[in-house]
Amino acid sequence: MNSSPPEDGRLSPGLYIVATPIGNLSDLSPRAASILAQADAIAVEDSRVTAKLLSHIGTRRPMVPYHDHNADRVRPGLVARLGSEAIALVSDAGTPLISDPGFKLVRDARAAGHAVVTIPGPCAAIAALTLAGLPTDRFLFLGFLPSKAKAKADAIAEIKGVRATLILYESGPRLSATLTALAEGLGDREAAVAREISKRFEECLTDSLSALAERYADAPPKGEIVIVVGPPGEAPAPSAADADTLLIEALKRLPAAKAAHEVAKATGLNKRDLYARALEMKE
Repeated sequence: MNSSPPEDGRLSPGLYIVATPIGNLSDLSPRAASILAQADAIAVEDSRVTAKLLSHIGTRRPMVPYHDHNADRVRPGLVARLGSEAIALVSDAGTPLISDPGFKLVRDARAAGHAVVTIPGPCAAIAALTLAGLPTDRFLFLGFLPSKAKAKADAIAEIKGVRATLILYESGPRLSATLTALAEGLGDREAAVAREISKRFEECLTDSLSALAERYADAPPKGEIVIVVGPPGEAPAPSAADADTLLIEALKRLPAAKAAHEVAKATGLNKRDLYARALEMKE
């Protein structure tokens, strides 16, 4: 979708998803500043926060509160306006839709046939990933874990086997407890805690989960915090018993050659050896 303004200088009607700084106001892109200055209205989490950003770029625009507590009530009105107005969507910091209700507005805007344009920029999760020095080829963003211990442990158990770097948001008072829960549920993996990204006191500390939990136990940090957890180590090779179990199941559905091929693909074991074993089983 072409988001260039028409010849009269006004933005075309539609929804503009605008990433805003996560700390340093200089990180606001010129394109983002231009969109915010021209929008007919801006959907915001907190008008006080966005007002400071608008003041920084020397403009004032009408703002519509749009957050977890009023989104369902406000969304239909915003969607109705998109046919004739350019509405910008911002969060208090970073890229909208990351741990906020914005995706429902995008979904409904698309369903109504309105234009949706993204203006990319800062994102705390991605910024922390670049600082952590952990694998970046596969990663999973988890947002905030549940606050209650049982629910948190259950959520961690669900992702224990995911072979990817994990990214989480957390608050200072809960940081040590969450790091401890991660160490208990995932094993004592390599991890990083990034905070105050792009601000004066930006820091990113790397260590094991348990060591980081101990570090912050008596001194909860201030500011916005991102936890990055390394992926699990290499999985142990399947045992002969594991291979036999898989072969028995596969032979119920497939001839020996295809069963061996399926198990080899799943385990990385030698297909010829598996085929020989499958023949022994059939006999």
